[in-house]
Amino acid sequence: MIRSLLYVPGNIPRFLEKAGQRGADVVIIDLEDAVPEAAKTAAREALTSSVPMAGRRVFVRVNMNERLFDDAAAAVRAGAEGLYLPKVAHVDVLHDLAAHLAPLETGRAPIDFVPLIEDSEGLFEARAIAKGPRVLALSSGGEDLATSMGAKPTAEVLRVPKLMIHYAAKAAGVMSFGMFRSTVDYTDQAAIREAAREARDFGFDGASCIHPAVVPILNEGFTPSADEIAWARRVVEANAIEAAAGRGAFTLDGKFIDAPIVTRAERLLSVIDRQPHPGGPVSFLKGFCS
Repeated sequence: MIRSLLYVPGNIPRFLEKAGQRGADVVIIDLEDAVPEAAKTAAREALTSSVPMAGRRVFVRVNMNERLFDDAAAAVRAGAEGLYLPKVAHVDVLHDLAAHLAPLETGRAPIDFVPLIEDSEGLFEARAIAKGPRVLALSSGGEDLATSMGAKPTAEVLRVPKLMIHYAAKAAGVMSFGMFRSTVDYTDQAAIREAAREARDFGFDGASCIHPAVVPILNEGFTPSADEIAWARRVVEANAIEAAAGRGAFTLDGKFIDAPIVTRAERLLSVIDRQPHPGGPVSFLKGFCS
């Protein structure tokens, strides 16, 4: 499970040094928007040290231009687990990138891809992109997506396009990251907490953030509660008893239970043992990360 992904600019060593201590499931070293053009090459060259420094699970957001292949190759050599690929509009770029990286990956697992859908063109190609090579998850860039439509990145504006991307991911059997809000406003923690819970209700797996104070909120929001876990255990246990008696449907706590509900309970329990503690260590000190 990946509940929280924390962006850290690839050109600021003091943020990179602390990134692994923030409690995020994944640290995303950003070579794109968070890094000025003059510093991009140096940030890429520093990946050999910044990837091991940043934490246990590290992705790299690359530049989706003439820098793409060099950024991606540097991330592979540095040992990054995945690539965040911004502004993906067609699946062809995923095939081209996978072919370019394959010769460099001797002795390591192929690096995963997380395409970001950030314009209307990519939105209508989301199903094909989700089925592309190496895709671990889909996500979207709320600010860029709204800008491409001449809109404001409000929850109402982002809901339908983010759901389209989310459904494409689920149809392809890959993870889906996001909430129905922009990541830029990280100060309204109550709103973020509610947005994370809402996103999990829709089946989103996790979300990214640009400030470490948001990490524990995402970890909590995308982790099943104690009540949900207890309910799932009761459902699975009751189903075993009813199945042994030859019954495929039954009532529990006054509610009808059949195969889809049992499957949902089983899936919830299947991830519990793999989940880290919902909170995790985090600093609420100033530490803007994108």
